[in-house]
Amino acid sequence: MDRSVTKMDQALQMFLDHLKVERRLSPATVAAYAQDVGAFVAFSQTRGHAEAHAVQAIDVLEFVAKLTDDRISARSQARKLIALRQFFRFLKDERLIASNPTEDVDLPRFGRKLPTFLTLTEVDALLAAPARGDGGQGLRDAAMLETLYATGLRVSELVKLKLGDVNMQAGYLRALGKGNKERLVPLGQTAMQTLRLYMETARAGFAAKARSTKALEYLFLSRLGGPMTRQAFWKQLGQYAIKAGITRAISPHKLRHSFATHLVERGADLRAVQAMLGHADIGTTEIYTHLSRSHLRQVYNKFHPRS
Repeated sequence: MDRSVTKMDQALQMFLDHLKVERRLSPATVAAYAQDVGAFVAFSQTRGHAEAHAVQAIDVLEFVAKLTDDRISARSQARKLIALRQFFRFLKDERLIASNPTEDVDLPRFGRKLPTFLTLTEVDALLAAPARGDGGQGLRDAAMLETLYATGLRVSELVKLKLGDVNMQAGYLRALGKGNKERLVPLGQTAMQTLRLYMETARAGFAAKARSTKALEYLFLSRLGGPMTRQAFWKQLGQYAIKAGITRAISPHKLRHSFATHLVERGADLRAVQAMLGHADIGTTEIYTHLSRSHLRQVYNKFHPRS
């Protein structure tokens, strides 16, 4: 074991390079790891631990205790501890330390907040809100909304879609998710019909205003001919929600939650939903089983004669 490269600062940089180059995580994700692990590195240095191999479980526990004293939420504490586990696991795998000091440290307990979602009636009203007959912006927005609900894409994935990512014959599209991981997601018939109509009619009007051939690669274009942005779509979504009579707060991610919840409620396999959402961990997808059970309880209470 080479302890000459186990200085905490040096070890952290090696870990961040690993995340960036080998795991191909996004700059934002790498920055989050740098902040979380960096906080522990700074804490360790105040305790006289300049080298990673000197860190013990008690140091990690005292770091968590300090986070509690600083009124850091249990959710944020858990995130930081998960980052530390990966950091020390990396060092152990690289044989830079003999043992992982986080292995016996439990994650803080916290309640998982259930995501909110739209009812089927609200979804129908929202998807019907754009003026599809205008042959322009309304049809484009209808295609974006239909695609978002049909696939459960993140809004960042939606606006990055390119013409070559959609296969109408196979009924699939290719999404580029977190960590530049690609996945195939099926398209429903209704979404494909609206999308095809947009591509064959309205899109040409937007494309005529494009200032570069690069912009023409993108599926959804703005009124100026450039790629649609998350902010512009979010603004349009809010206006359509008002038109649809939806009074509660709405976001593109709420349509993603609605997509997953409605699938699980109707008996979709959780692994299939995980693949369509692009979740790395099945545990993330399991939140929708809690929503489904909540839905079943509401149905039972409403309809069972002795509920």
